[in-house]
Amino acid sequence: MGDTQDWTAAPGAAERARSVLAAAWSCAVTADGAREEYVGAHTVTDDGAVRLTVPDDSALLTAAICAPRQEPSAVLEFADVAPVPMRGRIRARLHLAGWFAPDRGTLLFRPTRVVLRRSSGAVVVDLGEYAAARPDPLAGAEARLLTHLADAHPDAVERLTRLVRPESLHAATRVLPLAVDRHGLTLRIERTRAHGDVRLPFHTPADDVAQLTERMHALLAQATAAACPRALQGQRADGDR
Repeated sequence: MGDTQDWTAAPGAAERARSVLAAAWSCAVTADGAREEYVGAHTVTDDGAVRLTVPDDSALLTAAICAPRQEPSAVLEFADVAPVPMRGRIRARLHLAGWFAPDRGTLLFRPTRVVLRRSSGAVVVDLGEYAAARPDPLAGAEARLLTHLADAHPDAVERLTRLVRPESLHAATRVLPLAVDRHGLTLRIERTRAHGDVRLPFHTPADDVAQLTERMHALLAQATAAACPRALQGQRADGDR
């Protein structure tokens, strides 16, 4: 487990759950004692129901057709995986318990319990808040944005560490971009046998990629300013000789 720092200006649990759903490409379904994995087979309705397209020979489809009232109980599991390779890539897991019903050639799943599990612990998400929440506007672009930052701009990641408390960087072997959302950027600080996460909040939320670019430039400007006193101290020391 990492020594994760409390996040500032972070998305709430309902928004985080909807963001995991929006970005996830695969899911595991357990129903009627059977477990099946599906890739690229689900979509999400505006109120958070999950529409699943399954093959005709799927055990899940058979269970849905044969169950009393055609509503078998089921659990859906989604993993939120960091797009940049690093230790402990699973950022969160989302578990939805509820009911399936055949609907227009697909299976429509309506959750009756939503649980978001992160390194800080599990949270039961209020169903009303879950239904009303919307995914983070950057969720669909996050993977591309983070991999580009890590691969093309490692110097920028290094500069951002100037905003991190020195004690949080103690014994650090590598720093990588772990997550980004409209509220801020999270860095993963890896050590030889452990890791920790540090949140760098934006001054105001970013509603699209263009605004995110401006927020990132603002963070980098802060990082440059944070380094200036050290540089001035070095100049004064040189001048006193």
